[in-house]
Amino acid sequence: MNYLAHIYLSGDNDLVTIGNFIADGIKGKDYEYYPKEIQIGILLHRNIDTFTDAHKTVRKSTKRLHEKYSHYSGIIVDMLYDHFLAKNWSKYCDIPLEAYAESFYYSLETHYEVLPMRIQKMMPYMLTDNWLVSYASIDGITRALEGMNRRTKNKSSMNEAVNELEEFYDDFENEFTHFFDELIEFSKDKLKEIECKINH
Repeated sequence: MNYLAHIYLSGDNDLVTIGNFIADGIKGKDYEYYPKEIQIGILLHRNIDTFTDAHKTVRKSTKRLHEKYSHYSGIIVDMLYDHFLAKNWSKYCDIPLEAYAESFYYSLETHYEVLPMRIQKMMPYMLTDNWLVSYASIDGITRALEGMNRRTKNKSSMNEAVNELEEFYDDFENEFTHFFDELIEFSKDKLKEIECKINH
């Protein structure tokens, strides 16, 4: 899953959410250097990724893209799923997406000193372009895919994946909806399990 989903699946604790958000940049046992609540978020992120990568519905989505985008197809699906979460946000959360995103950005600024350098450098772009809210539109997800393509030095052609999004829009949306309901339940259970392990 991409940024918005990981943030949403973290629950109400700001530090758990930040841990989940920064987890991709924390390797191996380095998570142990962080406060317990951030550790919980990092471990939750890893479990979400494992569950997602193995899920048959997600694999159905990635298979549709694999021939053209190869190993980048999983990254693309993560981003497309964030589009559907943002677009259908009111189904999952009572707080409007704009307010939810603003609260998260404030939390990042509040806990700036604990963020890895990579995240600190990325933050101005994220806040200026309001990534989390922009995912809700086709234009926004197109810009996100273009940014990812630039990071691969244009090798991935990820910017072109908006074509598949538009062609198979209903299929991707149905797959996201089916999968995300399961992921929400998995994440709630896994969060409780990790909290027990870390705190005892």
